[in-house]
Amino acid sequence: MSAVLPSVAAPAARRAPRPFSLPILVVGLALIALEMALGDKVSEYYFLAAYVILQYVVLATGWNILGGYAGYVNFGTAGFFAVGCYTTIALENLVELPLPVAILAAGVVAGLLGLGTGFLTLRLRGVFFSIATLALAVVLQTLIVNWSFVGGARGAYMLRPDATAPFASYVQYLLVVMTALAIFAVLIAVAVERSWVGMGLAAIRDDELAAEASGVPGLRLKLLATTLCGALMGMAGAPFPYFITYVDPPSAFSLAIAVNAIAMPLIGGTATWWGPVLGAILLGATQQVLTVTISSAANLLIVGIVLVVFVTVAPTGVVGLVRAWQGKRS
Repeated sequence: MSAVLPSVAAPAARRAPRPFSLPILVVGLALIALEMALGDKVSEYYFLAAYVILQYVVLATGWNILGGYAGYVNFGTAGFFAVGCYTTIALENLVELPLPVAILAAGVVAGLLGLGTGFLTLRLRGVFFSIATLALAVVLQTLIVNWSFVGGARGAYMLRPDATAPFASYVQYLLVVMTALAIFAVLIAVAVERSWVGMGLAAIRDDELAAEASGVPGLRLKLLATTLCGALMGMAGAPFPYFITYVDPPSAFSLAIAVNAIAMPLIGGTATWWGPVLGAILLGATQQVLTVTISSAANLLIVGIVLVVFVTVAPTGVVGLVRAWQGKRS
């Protein structure tokens, strides 16, 4: 008589996350629907404030693809942003194009710039790479200052076109475009994070020599990251001339843009796609409130203080704090 042994159920295989996130797309479309429904029912100030926050979502997400996933800190954010901005101005001087076409052109130009920068600088590591990207921004600003076709040092004016249906104003149109761009940037980040590209970049961040010894194509992955990073930052800058209506080198190469694009991922957390998004929303909303209640001059001061606090107390950002809290509960 044979004994009946209890059956042992095989552990369920853990499903790998999909590189495409339908919930993010649905939430983004719902946000666009809300913006369309608001129309002229609210002041344009709220649309402009939301535009700034979403612009930082795109910048922080783009920066995180290279700085967060691969661990290469890019100080040249303002340079890529300005390239997108001045691509729009140059195209406007040549031929009048729809804004989405200008955004695509800015993404191509800034992406190629990122690819070229990667070829020249990615053999550098640590602080040497960061200094090289900072030098790139300085060189670009010098070129723009001396390029009279796009306004040079005196700057350039950009008139907003008239709004067309179904938009109540051109500001509302700008907000919808930036929302779509933010959705696109986040979906790109999710696809990178959940694919072999993200795993390869994480291996490079942890130990680049060990990763390359294990067969990870380090240079190709880093070039892909610099291209995506540059393209997204350039696309974020493309609508900026229509947002601000007057662009000069100090506004396009603004220190606030460079600092915020780095501070927001570090405060939110660089390990996941939602860390930069959370950091951009928290810090961007705080800056908008401070601009109205105190002064816009206090923005960088607050960013600096918060950044020092997080780097000292919580170097993994809000994402790290949430994960530590979940670990204690389980």
